[in-house]
Amino acid sequence: MDCSHIQLCADKSKIDLFQLRHLFNLTAFWAQERQIEDLQIAIANSEPVISAWDGQRLIGFARATSDGVYRATIWDVIVHGDYQGAGLGRKLVQTVISHPHLCHVERIYLMTTSQQKFYSRIGFEENQTTTMILYNSYGATPELVVEPHQVEMHKEANTVAV
Repeated sequence: MDCSHIQLCADKSKIDLFQLRHLFNLTAFWAQERQIEDLQIAIANSEPVISAWDGQRLIGFARATSDGVYRATIWDVIVHGDYQGAGLGRKLVQTVISHPHLCHVERIYLMTTSQQKFYSRIGFEENQTTTMILYNSYGATPELVVEPHQVEMHKEANTVAV
């Protein structure tokens, strides 16, 4: 497939959230039925956000979160089925990695259920030692919550006491 006419865009304000939700529903078993409002929040808190377009049709998407120095994580790499196998997924990931917010980050992580071979061809390595997860489906658990009145700011030392 000739994808020379496909345009990549780093302007997250251009993303049509309804097209994005539809693309998730078509291509990502792990992201079915995401809500428009939640997608909007996720995009607002991600940098970079890269989208792929065939004219006015959203056909690919990838985003990352990072501290800009030490760690970053790539999320939600998706490509419409009609465009898979043409190198578009690789281009999305490479564009995310080369973005100024990520290009100097020490370690870039991603999670995948079944695409390890695809990502290893881009340069990612499997890592069995670092992944842990906290299922936080109802907000922070009571033992993890610090109420604002429990935090005392020490202005002179620029520290926080709990």
